Amino acid sequence: MSRLSRANLKARESIFASGPEQYIGDIQARCPPDLEECVMSMEDCCEEAYEAQVLLCNGTKDLPRMTKILQNERVFLLVNEDTVKRYKSALADEIEPAITELIERAEQGLAALEKNENVLQTKIESAKSRPPTATGTTAVQKLEARRLQTLTRQREKLEAEVRALEDEVLKLGVKSRI
Repeated sequence: MSRLSRANLKARESIFASGPEQYIGDIQARCPPDLEECVMSMEDCCEEAYEAQVLLCNGTKDLPRMTKILQNERVFLLVNEDTVKRYKSALADEIEPAITELIERAEQGLAALEKNENVLQTKIESAKSRPPTATGTTAVQKLEARRLQTLTRQREKLEAEVRALEDEVLKLGVKSRI
């Protein structure tokens, strides 16, 4: 409820010469409840509008100073072409080693992927060329098959170790060049 609706709703004294018997007194007059609610709502809206106005005024009273501060000023600086070329070459000299190292790493990774592809291709070919194991194989054949599998695993492990050592040697070679 707003402060205005709490005020005493009694009207002022009549200015007419005749007595109160002709007019219904303000005390006896009744205001419908809908009208009272409408008046209270209107008073609340007026208070909200006033508070919004005060908030807006406080937020924008500093606008001229802020626009002056935030104004952009464009400054053009003329530089001769020799200075531009010098900075460009210095930048290229600074970036070139990093770019060449990244290219070398990419090439090494590509070579490693090609080696893996070749190893997988040989595995596929060897698997295709192997005769399917028959159900009636002898114990000697099973033993030889197991031995072949273990030797194949050992070979693959050794190949992986060789690849790792080659990569390490390449990395040491790259570091020694830098």
